[in-house]
Amino acid sequence: MPLSRLFGAALVAGIATVALTQPALAQKKEPPACGAVSFRAIAPGAPDGETDAGLYKSRFGKIEVKAEVKGGQATNYYMVLNGKRIDASANPPKAADSCLKSKSVKLPYQKQAAGACTGNRFRVVIDRSGKQPVALFFGLHGDDWAYCSGTTLDKGA
Repeated sequence: MPLSRLFGAALVAGIATVALTQPALAQKKEPPACGAVSFRAIAPGAPDGETDAGLYKSRFGKIEVKAEVKGGQATNYYMVLNGKRIDASANPPKAADSCLKSKSVKLPYQKQAAGACTGNRFRVVIDRSGKQPVALFFGLHGDDWAYCSGTTLDKGA
């Protein structure tokens, strides 16, 4: 058998093997143990009502940031995870502290009043390193992130 024919058959077999194994590898990839997504505030002068401030979508889920606007100014921002509005303001577990520090959230952080989350930028920190994964929502005031709300996540989210 000529060498070129042997090489061609081996190349086709190798490509077929790589093509068949790639979807299996992609399905096994786990979400990061600690991650953060930042969002901008809406511009002043937005119409009154609910306004979309940002969207992040990945194979692990969807994060939306929305703003309630009155008189052209955002009076409250909140996060929506996989279609569910999160208003809970439960305290994040202490296990999330190392994740928060790695995402530039100074500890201890200030808490914003329920229903009055504001800031000039926003960040959702997702920590999956503890027993129960959490998503935590912060608004930036000056140089410090102030806690708005948070929730526990399903293990697969």
